[in-house]
Amino acid sequence: MGLSLDDKDLELIKRLIDRLEHLSADSTYAHRASGLRGSLLRYVERIEAGDNMNCSDQVQLDLLVEYGFEILILSAKEIGAA
Repeated sequence: MGLSLDDKDLELIKRLIDRLEHLSADSTYAHRASGLRGSLLRYVERIEAGDNMNCSDQVQLDLLVEYGFEILILSAKEIGAA
């Protein structure tokens, strides 16, 4: 049995992807954000295609989202916004 995300979770992931995309190229975290965005986009494509995720996929996605927010916080601190 697969797991699925609700619309709010999917919207949160898409918003995170958008925020990661808009990090300054001068940021220390821009390169990491780029790779993370690619991984998150692959999950979004799978979800939108109707693929069910297993528990392992869900854990991996949760970790990626957590890491994405960590990068946003660190990059905000880098520019003095937090």
